[in-house]
Amino acid sequence: MAEMALKNYAYIGDAVWELKIRSKTITLTNNSKTLHKLTTDKVKASYQAECLSRIEPLLTQEEEDIARRGRNLPIPVGRRQIQKEYRMATAFETLIGWWFLHDKERLDYIYKLLGEND
Repeated sequence: MAEMALKNYAYIGDAVWELKIRSKTITLTNNSKTLHKLTTDKVKASYQAECLSRIEPLLTQEEEDIARRGRNLPIPVGRRQIQKEYRMATAFETLIGWWFLHDKERLDYIYKLLGEND
């Protein structure tokens, strides 16, 4: 597979993460309001930033580099605190996208660590 732009890994990683969370939450309730809350609680930037913090000590040097570069991608957020969270979330999504396209076994391992495996 040809190398692609880092923002594209973040883009696909966002979709992969949301699909993973939705796949899990649909088994938890039939109530649409509750389903939406359960999903949005885990796809928001603050939760993704927390996930990155939890897995950072386990990242390989290559994964650390991908996360660092993902964190430095330009993002359209103004306020400083929110910007930091969004940068961390973007780094997390970049890793998810990278693993999805290059190492699904590692992605499954990360899901398991984060308690998101089925």
